[in-house]
Amino acid sequence: MWQRRQITKEQAFQKLRHYCAYQERCHGEVKEKAYSFGLRKADVEELLSDLIQEGYLNEERFAIAFAGGKFRIKQWGKTKIRYALRQKGVSEYCIRAGLKAIDEDEYRKTFLKLANGKWKTIRGPGVNQYVKMSKTRDYLLQKGYEAEIINAFIASRSEKQG
Repeated sequence: MWQRRQITKEQAFQKLRHYCAYQERCHGEVKEKAYSFGLRKADVEELLSDLIQEGYLNEERFAIAFAGGKFRIKQWGKTKIRYALRQKGVSEYCIRAGLKAIDEDEYRKTFLKLANGKWKTIRGPGVNQYVKMSKTRDYLLQKGYEAEIINAFIASRSEKQG
């Protein structure tokens, strides 16, 4: 049977510092990595504390980087970002800080670009106003945008058509 090689606490600390320096991490990811080294709970908690004190680990900074990245790169909405951060065990305070860091004008522009783009691509036989509204709504909800702004967009589109 395969045995996990035990490393010293100092070696683990060096590896975790590098792990955190490479990219922002949440506490859960670092804990998981530390446990993968075969460390005991007390050692893991102590190492986490040391990483926080030295500035390698900062959950608020992680939330801001995560939210910004998912928004800019994958064009996720705030609902999907909030859910993903909760899945990672990030505190509500840090989640709010991460979402607040997203520029409102950029958010609105991205939403409109996605919504208009999807609206224009839905065509074909049997496609009526309701099919377009439904498919656009589903797409934007899946991307994680809030129902209120989706409904406002759809209402504005149906006014233009009707």
